[in-house]
Amino acid sequence: MRQSHQLPLVGLLLFSLIPSQLCAICEVSQENYSCLTILPLLNTMINSKYTRGIQAANVLLSLRLVGIQDQSLERQLTKEVKENEEKKGLDLTSEQPALVILALGACLNSDETITYVHLVSQLEKKFQEEIKNMVTHNGNPLTNYYQLSLDVLALCLFNGNYSVTEVNKYFTPENKNFYFGDQFSVGTGAMAVLALTCVKRSIINGQIKANEMDLKHINNYIESLVKKILHEKKENGLIGNVFSTGEAMQALSVSTNYYNQTEWDCQQTLQTVLKEISQGSFRMPTAAAQILPALFGKTYLDVNNGFSCGSGSFNIPIHEPVPVEPRSSSSWVSVNYTVKTNETYFTNVTVKNGSVFLDVMKRAQQINGTVFRFTYVESSWGPYITSVQGLEANNNDKTYWELLSEGKPLSQGVGSYVVHNGENLEVRWSTY
Repeated sequence: MRQSHQLPLVGLLLFSLIPSQLCAICEVSQENYSCLTILPLLNTMINSKYTRGIQAANVLLSLRLVGIQDQSLERQLTKEVKENEEKKGLDLTSEQPALVILALGACLNSDETITYVHLVSQLEKKFQEEIKNMVTHNGNPLTNYYQLSLDVLALCLFNGNYSVTEVNKYFTPENKNFYFGDQFSVGTGAMAVLALTCVKRSIINGQIKANEMDLKHINNYIESLVKKILHEKKENGLIGNVFSTGEAMQALSVSTNYYNQTEWDCQQTLQTVLKEISQGSFRMPTAAAQILPALFGKTYLDVNNGFSCGSGSFNIPIHEPVPVEPRSSSSWVSVNYTVKTNETYFTNVTVKNGSVFLDVMKRAQQINGTVFRFTYVESSWGPYITSVQGLEANNNDKTYWELLSEGKPLSQGVGSYVVHNGENLEVRWSTY
């Protein structure tokens, strides 16, 4: 645990940089709590076959934050999260203990969170392994900057040890790891804003030792990242894409003093998100879990804030069946599937209507287990392709397997993208 330190008096001058209004609340109205715009999210989070392991942690965190109480469900999710953590142990990536800490520690009193001190120690080691890899591999972390930001956020919120000097060194907004190729990653930037905001508050409150220049750098980083996030705002109000918008809303809600009110129409974003929900855009538990807190005016910074965390008492029928749009009359769909490395391999695959990309890959592997063989792991966003034909994705080399439809990259994952009849699907060996 960290000792408390008082910021030098000269640092008090920097209080002018801190917003008088800590967050701008933009949330769904009470009359929409039980309407069909919210129920599909809950249905996905609770009933999806992917709500297990680390995705269960996302779901538990989200439900606790917004105050949706169901003791039976909470026990089930907590059991799933704990069993996954115990099963994987040291094999967890740095993101996973961070999520487990946030989920299990959310909305609990300080005595209850003591139970998870061993996870904080484990995360401290994982974080240092990320830093070490960046030193030896040209600034590339073992995982990615989204996970690195999540690590800092969890360590900051639950009194873990981390270096403000390292944060200042590696979280410069122009760092290449905030980008995917030439594209700024809104989700990564948003998580970094949340993490840096937590660090900033810890410095101001004297919870961690830092000097005036440290705080100035962190404020500058937040301001720059917020501008980059707003630069990715679309005409319809989405920020980046539909899946990054929830965390972008969180980041913007806690950084209102870094932009003008005219730069972001929160209500427009909210209405577009509600429309996307009604159209079934959030098919994975993590996607649903990440958008829900923003709809209720909550952020991950609230997880250990007893005054606001889980303060809602929402009477939502979370077990009520949610109607879905009828599928086409055909029970099967036929798609063209291609694997592209230095050579191109093609096959036609027939799968059940409503199948996802992963189902196509599994069927292709059954057809030809040599050219279409692949491996995947369960990540917080669902299945993630790690290799095809034995060729493995590598963070240090910036290589990965890209998913495409009709030659265009997909924004959804292999376990959530629903394929369509006659579609041309491709997995391509790519770099970023």
